[in-house]
Amino acid sequence: MFTAAVPVSVAVEGEEQQVQGIERGLRVLEAVAESQPVGVGELSRTLQLPKSTVQRTLQALASAGWIRSDDSEYTKWKLTSRALAVGRKGWDKGDLRTVALEPMRELRDLTNETITLQIRDGVERVVQIERMDSHQAVRTFIKVGSTWQLPHTSGGMAIMARLPDDEVDRILSSPIQQLTPQTDTDPESIRKKIDEIRRVGYAVNVNQNRMGVCAVGAAVLGEGGCPVGGIGISMPETRFDENRVPWWGKQVSDTAANVSSLL
Repeated sequence: MFTAAVPVSVAVEGEEQQVQGIERGLRVLEAVAESQPVGVGELSRTLQLPKSTVQRTLQALASAGWIRSDDSEYTKWKLTSRALAVGRKGWDKGDLRTVALEPMRELRDLTNETITLQIRDGVERVVQIERMDSHQAVRTFIKVGSTWQLPHTSGGMAIMARLPDDEVDRILSSPIQQLTPQTDTDPESIRKKIDEIRRVGYAVNVNQNRMGVCAVGAAVLGEGGCPVGGIGISMPETRFDENRVPWWGKQVSDTAANVSSLL
């Protein structure tokens, strides 16, 4: 029986299209996770992809069980429990989240403010993997799964302060997104803040990634003293008091050191 050979160029082109399709699917999945529930139009604008392409990708992700539509009049998409479970497994790698839960709870009870845990996401970003909410009626809310560039958060800045200067330079070689009118996007200004963090042992964030939200954070260190995450005390700006910063700094630094010792 004669079987026609498939030209190599056609086979390679097919493989490249498959890879591009996978990459596009992951981009759409990440965008859904960031803004859920989210509609096709918003995803199309965010990703700069045609609506038809986004719609086909959403349908494929839904068929595979990664996302589902809500019951709103205009269909919006969000992650399924399957996607959340896979993400949770990734967060638990090295037991950082598991180890940090009780120290975070103790810090929350001590400060009565919301406590956050972030880990590095690639070279230039952090992702929030856990939150311990304040008991106060007015409190900050930071969605688990949110991601930012390192300079945008107190935990991210604390991580940067534990990195060698050449790695800090590489991170700051990329533009810093202006999230609020007070976001510091100047590399030299950020370097000066890193010098101060190295001196005092904690980072302070005032309206850097969201107006009205302040935080004090410290780095969690893994094997060899490498920063693997950041713990933050997050509060509304109405409760932020410069005079309390040293106390908050000591508490979050002690908590981060405690978690580091347990890894």
